[in-house]
Amino acid sequence: MNTRLALVAFALGAAIPASGAFAAAATPAVKAAPAVTWVYPLVPKFGGVHPRPDVDMQLDPKADYKVFVDVVSADPGSDQPYHSLQRLARLVNLMGYAKMPPSHVHIVALLDREAGLAALTDAAYRRYDKKSSSNPNLPLLHALQKAGVKLMVCSQAMAGMGLKDGDIDPSVTVTLSGLTDPVIYGQRGYTFMQL
Repeated sequence: MNTRLALVAFALGAAIPASGAFAAAATPAVKAAPAVTWVYPLVPKFGGVHPRPDVDMQLDPKADYKVFVDVVSADPGSDQPYHSLQRLARLVNLMGYAKMPPSHVHIVALLDREAGLAALTDAAYRRYDKKSSSNPNLPLLHALQKAGVKLMVCSQAMAGMGLKDGDIDPSVTVTLSGLTDPVIYGQRGYTFMQL
């Protein structure tokens, strides 16, 4: 490559292979990324939180938080818990990281549409997904319930998928509708979030 072309390429930021001293001068030093720390204050093993006490918009432990989470994203057929449920666990862990008293945190999660499959018992899940021996979402749902999250599933979505109440794990409450529940909880002062 001639010198003039190399200088034009360098000035334009083009990625043209270089050799010798020019290559060494044009290649910035790559720094190794620092190790990231994850903590799990309330939901062990799920929804880790990267501590950042130095940034703006921290939760206030004296405030009262009411959140209605409409869980609609699903990863059916995966052998891992749904990504949307992992994010729900992160929300719970963020509250725990902020040292929020349990009496100040009210989270209701509705498993809506295809995300309702996460609420299936192991036996019902095996009927749905013949490759699975168990529902990979149940350990996370049980951990969320233990952390104080009220879990519900939309009966309208269940009917659309041909599911019965007996197909649903006891940790999850069957509710009327993912259309009306946000309205009811909104009137009770809950902030709406969709995952």
